[in-house]
Amino acid sequence: MNLLNASAISKGYGTRTLLDRVSLGLTAGDVIGVVGRNGDGKSTLLNILTGRDEPDAGAVTRTGTVSIGHLHQADDFAPEASVRDIIVDGQPDHVWAADATMRAIVQQLLAEIDLDAPVARLSGGERRRTALVQLMLAGHDLVVLDEPTNHLDVEAVAWLAEHLRALAARGTAMLVVSHDRWFLDAVCTRIWEVHDGTVDAYEGGYAAYVLARAERARQAASSEERRQNLLRKELAWLRRGPPARTSKPQFRIDAANALIADVPPARDRLQLEQFALSRLGKDVIDLHAVDLTLPPRPGEQQPPRVLLDDLSWSIGPGQRIGLVGVNGAGKSTLLRLMAGEQQPDSGTVKRGRTVQLAHLTQDVTATDPDDRVLDAVSRIRRRTVTAGGREISTTSLLEDFGFTGDKLVTRVGELSGGERRRLQLLRLLLAEPNVLLLDEPTNDLDIDTLNVVEDHLDSWPGTLLVVSHDRYFLERVCDVTYALMGDGRCVLLPGGVDQYLEHRRASSGGSPATGSGTSATTAPTGPSAAERRQAGKDLARIEGQLTKAQQQIERLHAQMGEAASDYPRLAALTTDLQAAEARVAELEESWLEAAEAVG
Repeated sequence: MNLLNASAISKGYGTRTLLDRVSLGLTAGDVIGVVGRNGDGKSTLLNILTGRDEPDAGAVTRTGTVSIGHLHQADDFAPEASVRDIIVDGQPDHVWAADATMRAIVQQLLAEIDLDAPVARLSGGERRRTALVQLMLAGHDLVVLDEPTNHLDVEAVAWLAEHLRALAARGTAMLVVSHDRWFLDAVCTRIWEVHDGTVDAYEGGYAAYVLARAERARQAASSEERRQNLLRKELAWLRRGPPARTSKPQFRIDAANALIADVPPARDRLQLEQFALSRLGKDVIDLHAVDLTLPPRPGEQQPPRVLLDDLSWSIGPGQRIGLVGVNGAGKSTLLRLMAGEQQPDSGTVKRGRTVQLAHLTQDVTATDPDDRVLDAVSRIRRRTVTAGGREISTTSLLEDFGFTGDKLVTRVGELSGGERRRLQLLRLLLAEPNVLLLDEPTNDLDIDTLNVVEDHLDSWPGTLLVVSHDRYFLERVCDVTYALMGDGRCVLLPGGVDQYLEHRRASSGGSPATGSGTSATTAPTGPSAAERRQAGKDLARIEGQLTKAQQQIERLHAQMGEAASDYPRLAALTTDLQAAEARVAELEESWLEAAEAVG
């Protein structure tokens, strides 16, 4: 069923045209991701389609009975209202909980929130969850979601993606504005890219959009070489990543392989680690027997929460670590401890003598609002050098981060929230720290800017710790993932975010939590120091064997291509290939076991 149609709509503000004769339509079950740079007209398009704004020209036709719900980035809850008032109109539990679907949504998103608590006492993440539940329970035909994953942890994002897929299967249409590329790929069936007054439509999720967009750029022989290189680099990451990223039928695998044939890996890990070692030495951040307990908030009748329990963790030069965990598990607190901005209840946090640490918090730090963008950046440094020795000018970096033309002389106080976030991150990078702590760095950034940030971090030499709900960003810039489990433990996840979510599902289902990962804490019943040293040696040996086995598989594939018409030799090579692949699987299992012992 057709829900709405836009015919030749145009919209401008002052001398700038955001939409120029745009025509598009939306039917039941469509899940469309809306992408584009900040300020290019995404929100304007959504407001016009949903009737919150009128176009300067053209028309929008909506089916008479269509019900539209809109999740905005900021809520307008009455401060005296309770959570119960907002989500179920004040109904008692025995009334609303009789509906199984309603009960499941509330249990998943508001399990730890008192429904009778006033919304004025809620945190930003809790208010976001409340707004989401209100929208999900309303039963709209069309749901418009503006950055729905903001303030949600990775577990909530995964559940939301699954729930939205179920809604789409029942015919609910959705328009999704998000910088979370994993989320876009998980839920969307089409992508609309808003740019230069037009809207380009792409079939498939985010990964298919990257391929199609790169092909369009190549076919048009665009002169935007920098933009193409970033697209090809991201496409290479998508193709070389986990198989799930490239399993969708709309991919043209041969075209993708041809497009990235000469694209090197995103970063030279060995070179970066060697450069980091020369800048940092062996000692970076060491936590020893750290304890930290968070007292309850005023008015709460709950016991204190244990965030860290006897945590010992040594972080070395050049490590790139992603940190996940449920909201309230202590991720931001752990970064503040490492930065020296907060002290533990007991234990020690030691930083190396050569450490130059920069901490990007979730709050946009204050900069003189009367300062000009170019001055605010040039004052820190006019040129910077990458790990490969390439020199980059401040002006070039400003252009990469979206500050061109009039934006260079714009006052900081006149920038949007996303622009201030971009400027904050750029100023932090230009200070040339050798340890970088990033707390939700993707908030308020558009996808093109995220590509630039990832590209810059690829050549950034130092130790990196990232707290983020954005799975794509974590996997793209980090080499290893740890999780705060909510009970004071910090564990290594060889299987990444997927392993963490599987552990959470098992825990919620009553399954034992053993074997979920390798703890960063030295537990009294864990392996001895000698056993850990031996496990470390085993890890290095296994990694070498894995490299050789994978090289053997590549050689076998090449030989099979040469022996395509020699059937006896092809059969023998196939047998060798199966043995090599089995060997790789066996080595990977051994690597996981050794990783658990290393701690």
